Amino acid sequence: MPDNTLGRCLALCRDARELDGAAQLQALSELEQLLRSARQAADANPSPVPTTDVVLAEPVIAMDLAGYVTDWNDGAERLFGYTREEALGQHVLFLYADDDHEVAELFLEHGTSLMEVRRRKKSGEVFWASLSLSLRDDAGGNADGLIVHMSEIKERLSPEDKQRLHARIIEDSDQGILITDAHERIVSVNTAFTRITGYSAAEAIDQTPDLLRSGKHNADFRAQVRSAMHGTGPWQGEILGKRKSGEIFPQSVSISVVRNEQGEITHAFSIFSDISIFKEAEARVQQMANYDPLTGLPNRTLLFQLVTQALTAARRNNRHGALLVIELDRFTAIHDTLGHDVGDELLCEIGRRLRTALREEDVLARIEGSKFGVALLDIQKREHAGIVAQKLLDALANPLMIDSHDLRIGACIGISVYPEDGNETASLLRFADAAMSKTQQQGEAGYTFYSSEMNKRAKEHLRIESELRRALAGGQLLLHYQPKVSLRSGRIVGAEALIRWRHPERGMIPPGVFIPVAEETGLILDIGTWVLEEACRQIRDWKDAGLDAPPIAVNLSSRQFDRNLPHRVQEALEAYRLSPDRLKLEITETLLVRGPDQVIPIMNELVAMGLALALDDFGTGYSSLAYLKKFPINTLKIDRSFVIGLPTEENDCAIAQAIVTMGQQLRQEIVAEGVETVEQMRFLRNLGCDQLQGYLFSPPVAAAAFEQMVREGKRLQLAL
Repeated sequence: MPDNTLGRCLALCRDARELDGAAQLQALSELEQLLRSARQAADANPSPVPTTDVVLAEPVIAMDLAGYVTDWNDGAERLFGYTREEALGQHVLFLYADDDHEVAELFLEHGTSLMEVRRRKKSGEVFWASLSLSLRDDAGGNADGLIVHMSEIKERLSPEDKQRLHARIIEDSDQGILITDAHERIVSVNTAFTRITGYSAAEAIDQTPDLLRSGKHNADFRAQVRSAMHGTGPWQGEILGKRKSGEIFPQSVSISVVRNEQGEITHAFSIFSDISIFKEAEARVQQMANYDPLTGLPNRTLLFQLVTQALTAARRNNRHGALLVIELDRFTAIHDTLGHDVGDELLCEIGRRLRTALREEDVLARIEGSKFGVALLDIQKREHAGIVAQKLLDALANPLMIDSHDLRIGACIGISVYPEDGNETASLLRFADAAMSKTQQQGEAGYTFYSSEMNKRAKEHLRIESELRRALAGGQLLLHYQPKVSLRSGRIVGAEALIRWRHPERGMIPPGVFIPVAEETGLILDIGTWVLEEACRQIRDWKDAGLDAPPIAVNLSSRQFDRNLPHRVQEALEAYRLSPDRLKLEITETLLVRGPDQVIPIMNELVAMGLALALDDFGTGYSSLAYLKKFPINTLKIDRSFVIGLPTEENDCAIAQAIVTMGQQLRQEIVAEGVETVEQMRFLRNLGCDQLQGYLFSPPVAAAAFEQMVREGKRLQLAL
């Protein structure tokens, strides 16, 4: 094509882009005529040697995600010297210089698509090339390959040519690019920015990067990013951004700055890629690797990892934990009879039921087939594992309705405890599985500990729980009353109601045996309600019999101390027509650990009803002067562990004196528990203690015996 014809064609191309309407149509028509004439002239006078005026194709290489060449254009053939037939099917590494890096991996892992690289031609010549990578999607929109655009870097490129090349690479980049000025105002974005974020250049220019802020990052994270934009150094990382639509998306971001000749920051730029696809793929891989596809529960692999981590923490903090293996009874028969669909749905429903019996922090996993695993990563007592095992069995007690089939299924559970049974996850799993097999050999649903000692203790625990339920329902529980006497007058001024269990076969069982079991199993709620109502009933009987009984103190468990407690107490008082001053409520220090915000409103409501509150076992737990200032308590009880050593043990004497002094400063009544000797009584009286309770005056006695003491006016002999 003659030079004047080529120049006219280029001018018409520019006109066609810049004009519109009739002028544009005229330019396009003239351009078409010139091209047709040039083609006819070329056909009439073919030239075997291409002229320097022919615009050569840009080198473009296509490859799959594994790096094998799938397409090779004429520009690539001219640049490297390999024909299309020689290049197709080869791994792209055949073009690399010996010391080059795997740029495809850099792109896939870090989103880097613009780079300068060293390559080798067929002749052996090594050269520098400017390279741009982008993903190629299949018909379904999934990435199935890479497109490589290349150009050889030659020293003869002018600064203007370089600038145009760089601008083209930026504009054609598959990554979003955002440039801000020194005042953090956006001055330029590329096409990929618009495609990724949804914001056009007009919408983004003059805004700040906060346009994309998701609100998902804390202030420290945002400060790191802003510091990079202010020149503290390049920053790379992942950020959650927000599209114009409001959708939150993950992005891989690189931030750096541009400085002028004086070293002053003139611009900052961010290069980012939408990595949603990679994150979703990573999540799918994690899901497949760590979760059971049927039930959605953690699988054996994840259970193993979590238990291993918990064992490390347990060793460091001296904590207990347990591992339970659960094998379902009759599942195989149901599966074989009713088919896969029913069997699969049954497993899912069983997983849901077992999950409801556990704490949020406990782990439930499907190990294989009809076998589940439970990790109790942190338990206060080893025996608690047996309580959880029974809860899991109870969860399966009711029939399961699956596809109109009323199915009943049991389970055998094996338990291993750490650190007693072992400190390795594999061993604990093996031990729990062995214990489960022992349960199966017994021929019925239940649980077994791997350790024979733990198994014996768990069975005893279960026996006490079962018999205690029968005792509560069968009237085997009763109250005894231990008098409180004044250290000023010696008179009986109150009593503490103490629960006793009269077992039909084993006689009187002390509270220390069954109260811990009641606390752990939740039976303490029913027992506490019974104690409250029985004490009120007894006070009413004494009153009806003409006895002016002193106030009776009732102990409250921390489990009873909830928002409904004032209502329950009010109901009991009203049921037996008692005034609140006839009743005192004693709480323990462990209740205070729950925090003032939870317990103070309940305490205030009880005090407003006219009830007096006492703090039992003071000095053994978490109390301090700060607690006593916050809580509306009018009585402190010195624990018997500090009374035993009086008046000879120096430390016990100092603690008792401190408690009495503290109570006097706060105008609280002081009661000493467990007083058994005259010397103890005299020391406490000299300290200024108000009352004592203990065997020196009387042990806990039945209601009739206490009534007789009050009627006879029995006194403590203070002159002893």
